[in-house]
Amino acid sequence: MTRDKATVVVLMFNRAPLFETSVPISVFGVDRTPSGAPRFTLLPVAAEPGVLVSTGGIQLHAPNDLAALRDAGIVVVPSWRDATERPPEPALRALRDAHEGGALIVGLCMGAFVLAASGLLDGRRAATHWYHAPALAAAYPRITVDPTVLYEDDGDVVTSAGTAAGLDACLHVVRRYWGVAAATVIARRMVVPPQRGGGQAQYIDQPVPEIRDGDELGDAMEYALRNLDDGMLDVETLAAQVHLSRRTFDRRFRAATGVSPLQWLLHQRILRAQRLLENTDLPVDAVARQVGFTAAVSLRPPFRRIVGVSPQDYRLTFRITEPPRLAGIDR
Repeated sequence: MTRDKATVVVLMFNRAPLFETSVPISVFGVDRTPSGAPRFTLLPVAAEPGVLVSTGGIQLHAPNDLAALRDAGIVVVPSWRDATERPPEPALRALRDAHEGGALIVGLCMGAFVLAASGLLDGRRAATHWYHAPALAAAYPRITVDPTVLYEDDGDVVTSAGTAAGLDACLHVVRRYWGVAAATVIARRMVVPPQRGGGQAQYIDQPVPEIRDGDELGDAMEYALRNLDDGMLDVETLAAQVHLSRRTFDRRFRAATGVSPLQWLLHQRILRAQRLLENTDLPVDAVARQVGFTAAVSLRPPFRRIVGVSPQDYRLTFRITEPPRLAGIDR
């Protein structure tokens, strides 16, 4: 059976946190097509019988049952109530059947425990909230649990850390299936960053600084974004631009963002390349030069490693004939 990737099921459990439950609904359940976003069909599903009660005693009514998973191209398990409790077997069986039928399965935060109980994470790397990672690793030793990353994409299964990282994972899924422009439209309307890489740290020593005039890291980032076409641009250049030593700049950057300046710079170059491949007819060699690589041959390996396909294959999939209209802000 051919599944429509734009049909998204959200599997809802009793006593699951309200915020996590709402994350995929916020991404896939709001019509943003006037701004150029894809059109999704959202199917909220009650994963177990009875009234579903969420945070603060709020009752939820999901109008669909587990049969809806038969048509879904994406199935999201946004959370789970208790690391020590096994999820109901009918829901686990429906997840396995959907996965076998070709659906992408996504577990956000404690939703990873549901995927783990179904067996879908055996032999894979997985993410969950850092607080619950030890419990997941202890209960399911066949899973390699990474407590540091925002999300983990293992092809047909995606898992993420908690709360805001669930938004990152859902936007990553949009970016993977519909391209950077689609994810950017949704992120813009939701007023969230359009891309945080899955390898970014879950928790950092200090809050991410507001980028403003006089902010050393913000000034360095802005300088980098203005000069991505400069193949000589490197971390030493950025540090010198704000009059810091390489070591001090690297330490402050990691503390503020959770990633190294080199990782951040590479991801910005790849993100700019994706946009150029979507929105222009520039040859791949020219795209490479505009983002600081000497030629297409030097762009291809990091592009494939980060995006998963070659630049040319990416363009064939996500080429935009008319740029999407960017409307204002919504919820």
